[in-house]
Amino acid sequence: MNVIISNKNQMMLENLGIDVIKEMNGEFDADEIISTFQNFFFQRMILDITAIKNYTDIVNLQKISMSLDTDKIILLLDGTEKTSNPSFLSNLVSMGIYNFTKNVEGIQYLYNTPNTYRDVAKFHQLTVQNSQNQAPQPVQFITPVINSNSINEVTNNEFYGTRIIGVKNVTKQSGASSLVYMMKKELTKHYNVIAIEVDKTDFNYFRDKDLISTITGEVGSIINKYKDKDVILVDINNSLVAEGFCQEVLYLIEPSIIKLQKLMMLSAASIQGLKDKKVVLNQSLLTPSQVANFEYEARMKVFYNLAPLNEREKKLPELDKLLVKLGFNKLKSEI
Repeated sequence: MNVIISNKNQMMLENLGIDVIKEMNGEFDADEIISTFQNFFFQRMILDITAIKNYTDIVNLQKISMSLDTDKIILLLDGTEKTSNPSFLSNLVSMGIYNFTKNVEGIQYLYNTPNTYRDVAKFHQLTVQNSQNQAPQPVQFITPVINSNSINEVTNNEFYGTRIIGVKNVTKQSGASSLVYMMKKELTKHYNVIAIEVDKTDFNYFRDKDLISTITGEVGSIINKYKDKDVILVDINNSLVAEGFCQEVLYLIEPSIIKLQKLMMLSAASIQGLKDKKVVLNQSLLTPSQVANFEYEARMKVFYNLAPLNEREKKLPELDKLLVKLGFNKLKSEI
């Protein structure tokens, strides 16, 4: 079921032909929209931008993007220069709002065929707004510079220098945020670690100062800020920019029957794109023979088959085995 929040464009949204579970009309503070829908299940939210109070202030849209699932939001713009100029559209993309349009036809198209970053990359200027009174400034996407050791230099089977490791869900809700949290917790026993999530705020629930939430437009500067760390973990979500900064990425698949069937129904190109990648079966109860069958059917190699983990446990030996396979040999003592 879907949600419609409308204001000036109410009449335009009355005959979309979709099932609606909740509808609001008027002008609302960003915080009011968040509090109403943060724990409310919906398939899509059709959001009339004029329903957001002071919507030309990008900060209000950023609040919404950090608190609600932007994959489910279709933003109806008002067609004015203020919301159609390149800087404004670029900021939307930086916040992970990829589905925006000016008309009903666009809403209907995005409802059935949501945009990915590739579809809106042309709008992305990679700028951030320093304040309301300053023009957008280019983000300095600086590759971290290591003081004396090259990145990923291996000596005695141990890595030196900063490693930037991304984690990305392939099947929806495959546990990337929780896995990054547990990886950070285990690695911290022997390494200096920071973890970053991009365009989401799930890390807030873990209450850990070494877990940082940011947006696509700022991820480069955040990574550069922590270039002195041994390990930077990145919960990529849908940010291709963040993925580009990672030296290696774990692609998570939750091998439930439903999710595997959905994955296998994707285009051949999508499946082929995972070939030679570090594919991890997360929260997996598959036996070795079942993993082999999956590899044969999907024509891909599984990097690791990771059993379900209890994030409250102080010791996670199964996760440590994965980390050792990634080259963190100091964790052998934890297995």
